[in-house]
Amino acid sequence: MIFIPARIGSTRFPSKVLAEIQGTPMVIRTAQAVAALDTIVIATDAPEVAALAEEYGFRAVLTSADHASGTERIYEAARILDLPDDEIVLNVQADEPFIEKEVVEAVYALTKASADLPDFLAASAYKRISNPEADDPNLVKVVTDEREMALYFSRAKVPYPRDHHFDDYKGHLGIYGFTMATLSRYSTLSETPLEQIEKLEQLRILAHGYKIAMVEVETESFGIDTPEDLQKAIRKHLL
Repeated sequence: MIFIPARIGSTRFPSKVLAEIQGTPMVIRTAQAVAALDTIVIATDAPEVAALAEEYGFRAVLTSADHASGTERIYEAARILDLPDDEIVLNVQADEPFIEKEVVEAVYALTKASADLPDFLAASAYKRISNPEADDPNLVKVVTDEREMALYFSRAKVPYPRDHHFDDYKGHLGIYGFTMATLSRYSTLSETPLEQIEKLEQLRILAHGYKIAMVEVETESFGIDTPEDLQKAIRKHLL
């Protein structure tokens, strides 16, 4: 099941999930991009988003407005739907309107393959990005170990190339895969200082000693964090 967490109260881009892309609200554009893969549920704290979802034929679940992250929001929605422990639950951020189906399929496959690994909690994806692209703090970087398990995520440019030029950074994509069992485990974890400093929910998992499996994907998609990002994305995908 694919959940799309959609809150209205973005600080950098208020009501961005409702921003239109060629006449279609962003959250709906994201849902349409992955609708052929699985059941879509839009988890939102805003009645207007829920009504919009239903207008376009998507299921919506109203959640609390108090969640600190999209993952907390989709967990509440998944509990409301009473999903079994072995259900694979994908979290596709509402600000990824150009996400390709192949990316979602890759995260699904990795989640399924990793579910029984010790300390596994989630799966996610990254794309290769250049040195100049890595300067953008809104494009989160990930460092992985030899098994492609995440070591750290940061808005800073990591790894830092002390002695030479480096042009092979890994840019994190806003998609996560859980089983319902690991999503339930995530819900028991407390917020951590690193998560609060960087404003990255995935750091909660690492700080508590759990693993995030990563897969490299080819994609033209990127998260929309600002109005400038939106215009850039529209121009890029209309070319």
